[in-house]
Amino acid sequence: MEVKKRLYTVDDVLELQGWDGARDRKYELINGELIEMSPANLLHNWLAFEIAGEIRDYLKQHDIGYGGVEGGYSPPDDRQTLLAPDVAFVSKERMPDPIPQTFAGFMPDLAVEIASPSNSVRELNEKAEFYLRNGTELVWILYPENSTAEVCRLGDDGQIETQAVGIDGKLDGEDILPGFELELRQLFGGTAT
Repeated sequence: MEVKKRLYTVDDVLELQGWDGARDRKYELINGELIEMSPANLLHNWLAFEIAGEIRDYLKQHDIGYGGVEGGYSPPDDRQTLLAPDVAFVSKERMPDPIPQTFAGFMPDLAVEIASPSNSVRELNEKAEFYLRNGTELVWILYPENSTAEVCRLGDDGQIETQAVGIDGKLDGEDILPGFELELRQLFGGTAT
């Protein structure tokens, strides 16, 4: 007898997590497979806080959208995938009004993923590709272990383009956050190797 693994949906995740604060578990969902997210380590948490703070400060000067941390995003036509980028940005044009009190049924304009010790490069690149093929325009992947980043975007030919950024480089908001720049040395500071 073949045992089938249960496939979950975004609605199942809403039910599992509960909105009453009684259940503190966080999940991502990839192709119906439920992935419980463990708490972030302190460096990961601090980097997400710093990036979100820089984007928040930028948005106070440029009222073009909304930033957030660990929000749930799923493509409108895929109820079996839900990703929670460490930091995200959504333009005003794409954000529903009023802002829903549920997961977003779309992908963010910018998604930021910070590598955890348990993440493989392949896993993070697959996640970046998923974001980009489903509406995200720019993905930043940060690698705290070596104080570097990777910038990912979809090329005109439909291929994923990646650009490595070293400690002396900077993250650029491109057309998503025009004029926004974040130097990696400033971000990684005393953590740089």
